[in-house]
Amino acid sequence: MTRKLGCLLVVLLAWAPLHAASVGAIAGYVKDSSGAPQMGAVVEVFVSAARVGTTVFTDSRGYYLADNLPAGTYQVKVTAASFLPSLREDIILRSGAHLIINLTVNTLADALKMMPTRRSDSDEPDDWHWTLRSATNRPILRVLEKDKDKAKDSSDSQSLVVVSHRNTEQSSDRAMKASVAFMAGAEAGGFGSAGDMTTAFALEKSLFSSGTLSLNGNIGASAGDPTGVLRASYSHNFGDTARPTFTVTYRHFAAPGVAVQNSPYAAVQMSSSDSMTVAGFIDLTYGADLQSMEFANRVTALRPHGSVDVHLSPNFVVEYRYATSEPDTRTAKGFDTAPADLSESGPRMALLNGQPEVEKAAHHELSVSRRMGNTSVQLAAFFDHVRNAVLTGAGDPSSYSDDVLPDVYSGTFSYGYGPGVSSTGARVVVQRKISDDLTATVDYSTGQAIVAEASTDWQALAQTLSTSRQHSVGTKLYGHIPATGTRWIASYKWTSGNALSSVDAFNASPGQADPYLSLFIRQPLPGTSFIPGRMDALLDLRNLLAQGYVPVMGQDGRTIYMVQSARSLRGGLAFTF
Repeated sequence: MTRKLGCLLVVLLAWAPLHAASVGAIAGYVKDSSGAPQMGAVVEVFVSAARVGTTVFTDSRGYYLADNLPAGTYQVKVTAASFLPSLREDIILRSGAHLIINLTVNTLADALKMMPTRRSDSDEPDDWHWTLRSATNRPILRVLEKDKDKAKDSSDSQSLVVVSHRNTEQSSDRAMKASVAFMAGAEAGGFGSAGDMTTAFALEKSLFSSGTLSLNGNIGASAGDPTGVLRASYSHNFGDTARPTFTVTYRHFAAPGVAVQNSPYAAVQMSSSDSMTVAGFIDLTYGADLQSMEFANRVTALRPHGSVDVHLSPNFVVEYRYATSEPDTRTAKGFDTAPADLSESGPRMALLNGQPEVEKAAHHELSVSRRMGNTSVQLAAFFDHVRNAVLTGAGDPSSYSDDVLPDVYSGTFSYGYGPGVSSTGARVVVQRKISDDLTATVDYSTGQAIVAEASTDWQALAQTLSTSRQHSVGTKLYGHIPATGTRWIASYKWTSGNALSSVDAFNASPGQADPYLSLFIRQPLPGTSFIPGRMDALLDLRNLLAQGYVPVMGQDGRTIYMVQSARSLRGGLAFTF
């Protein structure tokens, strides 16, 4: 008997350290947004989305410890009086590890302060006004179902929870991302989309934990003369106080023309913007663009912009927006997808009597946005005043006209309409998130637009242009195919009459879309050992059916076209490192 007890004791002594090494612990501090520790907070460690593994409480220092946890993936939820619950997802605990997971609890007012600026280049459009993030751990405010046992004692079966992922805190100041893309267009027989090949690139580096330095561009060549866009930008996140961004953009295009004696077109733009939160529920965004252009002679323009968002509730937003330049439709696709031609990269400029004139605009908009479950609705009223309006044409009338600015990069030209346009209009946008991978948007707008007669000749073109109230209806689907990683955007926007300008040119809502039938696809390709990083195939088709073209008989007997949007057929490969 003594011998058996001795053997059992030896086994227990040997097993104990092995068991201790196989389990781990999760510990940390719970504080509010000001850094004050929270005593008595309830910390629940979930082993699955519905099952609690252990529950502990914080001490007077806000410290908690959950030990004897086997290796696995956990979720940690903290609940404290007067604060929204906070949930940390995707915590990977390895065998014998001791993780430090610090948690921040926020009031609803604190959560509203976390609202970022309007969609950035990398944001999904379905976030719209309601993506709530923190400057510290960048959580997202969600509505999650309560536990069934707890829901029995409450008439409300749902609660707001501030959710974040473990991997969002693992960034480094030395993190760097880079990509390069090769794009080429198909010849379109005078309908736009020249076949020149361009190289797009992007480089992004994190600095000082809250700053981001980026450099991107789109470079091509025409008749041996380099053309394209270079952009350098730095942004810094100071949390609730400010998020300033400073950008310098240089553009150079070869635009031969008799009137300007083959003078090159070049422009430098300096942009500064900032945003801040006032009183916990008012977001201010403001800035200005200073543009200096060189074409025959120098032209300078100052373009201020700003917006005020008032969050009356997490699902109800009232916004006033002022803009002096049209939004860039390339933001939803990425800088590497579309040609850097004059119509896209700005500033918008045309020639009047051989002299450069810059389009000058002022846009005032008041909108109300409401989210109801998976459906979001926006109602907006706007007033636009545009002087020296710039129209687009397909073809090349520069041999007999001093009033066009040819763009050999895209096979189009810019035409100035001196009287401009003043418009009072309205917009209705309905967005529905059908699933996590599919979102649909319907947009209706009405307002003044520049229209032309169905057919005319070049000498009478200026006399046939006029402004009248028109209507536009657009629908857009965008989604993601998880099995293949495909991201796609398909849209169709119809405009009444022979409109040569957009009815709602300054539309920055999720309903924003290129005129007529457009399709964009970004398809990841299998990688190889020879090419590090990720490789994507890009396809960007705009106005695929060449709709909205108004024929104009040129003085040389050839037909040119005035268009709201020229057809563009481009594709290529993008490499991300």
